[in-house]
Amino acid sequence: MLVIPAVDIKGGKCVRLRQGRADEETVFGEDPVAMALHWQTEGAGYLHVVDLDGAFEGTPKNVDLVKRIVTTLEIRVDVGGGLRTEASIVEMLDAGADRVVLGTRAVESVDWVVDLAEQHPQRIAVGIDARQGMIATHGWRKTSSVTPIELVKMIGSAPLAAYIYTDVLRDGTNTGPNLSATGRFQRATKIPVIASGGVSSLDDVRALAKLDLAGVIVGRALYDERFTLAEAIAAAT
Repeated sequence: MLVIPAVDIKGGKCVRLRQGRADEETVFGEDPVAMALHWQTEGAGYLHVVDLDGAFEGTPKNVDLVKRIVTTLEIRVDVGGGLRTEASIVEMLDAGADRVVLGTRAVESVDWVVDLAEQHPQRIAVGIDARQGMIATHGWRKTSSVTPIELVKMIGSAPLAAYIYTDVLRDGTNTGPNLSATGRFQRATKIPVIASGGVSSLDDVRALAKLDLAGVIVGRALYDERFTLAEAIAAAT
């Protein structure tokens, strides 16, 4: 299971939010590019970058910063946050992002996402942001009437790179991942699943590895130094 550090950008800084709430922000670095390089140096093989301003406002807001991360790092990077038009998606892919992560538009325009996946096979990931069994959208500020498994069925066999499954209420809380919900989701699709949200210990990493997931995104636990990236990578194997 791949361990993927997260770099979340808000106001040009590297931050972590609690449950995705903009008013519960902790700044962990003034320079997101330097933070991304730090995780590469620590042994990351993949990085998850989110433009939080873009997620909240519906259009990318930290494009230059994200591009600098993608072009500076030697490891692969996926990018999400406010990517709701084909132009913004292609811009990130052309800049060198390994894949882009779509959230809100995946729920609102399933056919559009399927078409994009067919045009860019294995380079479109869909973020499944679950809140109490339903998918959250618009920077997690709204809750749709679609369940994660319903969306998987609607997307069908489109050649996605991955699903990124996040329990919104666990994200940034260090309370542990939602193992049962993540496991149910993983069993509902043949597409690789990456878990996110709530990882707080090496035991959490080991438990997720037993679910046969493709990867786990880790944020606050790494920034709070609850364990090192090297320790997490060892626990995931």
